[in-house]
Amino acid sequence: MKIFVSVKASAKKEQVEKIDDAHFKVSVKEPPIDGRANYGVERALASYFKTSLSKVNILKGHTSKQKIVEIM
Repeated sequence: MKIFVSVKASAKKEQVEKIDDAHFKVSVKEPPIDGRANYGVERALASYFKTSLSKVNILKGHTSKQKIVEIM
């Protein structure tokens, strides 16, 4: 399943908000430095979808706030 994610890095609290079936808003505490926010996004989505971290993969948008993420 591919989803579209809007990311807010350096947020006060971590949360995943579902907008519709394919769009999510993810807030993570990690700053957007050295891929730390991307790791936070993957971890938050793995927790939200109750799957392992290895099954969450960012396909596009590694340096952008808008990402396409694959959940296997």
